[in-house]
Amino acid sequence: MVTSDQRRRQLAREKYERQQKRRAEARRKSRQRLAIIGAASAVVVATLVGLIAGGVFDSKDKNDSAAEPSASPSLPEPKKSPSPAMAIDDKATYTFDLKTSAGEIKFAMDASKTPQTVNSFKSLADKNFFDKTKCHRLVTSGIYVLQCGDPEGTGRGGPGYTIPDENLDSLGKPNEQGQVVYPAGTVAMANTGRPGTGGSQFFLVYKDSPLAPSYTPFGKIDAAGLKVLEEVAKAGTSDGAQDGAPKTPVTIEKATVTKD
Repeated sequence: MVTSDQRRRQLAREKYERQQKRRAEARRKSRQRLAIIGAASAVVVATLVGLIAGGVFDSKDKNDSAAEPSASPSLPEPKKSPSPAMAIDDKATYTFDLKTSAGEIKFAMDASKTPQTVNSFKSLADKNFFDKTKCHRLVTSGIYVLQCGDPEGTGRGGPGYTIPDENLDSLGKPNEQGQVVYPAGTVAMANTGRPGTGGSQFFLVYKDSPLAPSYTPFGKIDAAGLKVLEEVAKAGTSDGAQDGAPKTPVTIEKATVTKD
């Protein structure tokens, strides 16, 4: 016969076992939730890395912004310094002449459409800012760009100031994916992915590229310059990836901006 004390102990033991079972089940579900969250976070991180990859078009705690071409062009958050005072004719056209190790690349800039951008690039070129710098990034899939303008050659450098976005509606209405086509021959500003974060980095489009209308289009490459770009692109990247340093090194030996 079971005594009342034995019965109480049995009930207490059963209660304890039920509590332990519930706790074990709660721990199991918690581990499962963490695993799902971890996997989802990994996917998000991988996606962001793929999109910025560089930054068509990628620079934290540095001076400038970059472009974000893997799925677009991007840069790091720039520091804030005053941009150059306006010193150009905002009704004129200018030519940006890049004498590079791969050949000469020229493009026309219309100051009436992008006065802040043209003014900044002329100011920088007059100070030899771009001389002896490398075009550090080539993208050969999704978008088709060569990215230049970083004095460090890493995708994280810039002039120490930012300039506003300009001319963003010139490429037409975005499609359902929120993209427009940046035609072959276009030169556009790289940025951090946020408005008004352009600096000195820019990208040269050698084949029509779908991108968000977030990158100031400010130049048009001449036919000879486009052929130079196409030859650089044909050689691919240094490691065979779709986004990386160009296999054919492109160093800007001298950059000049002149009024037409």
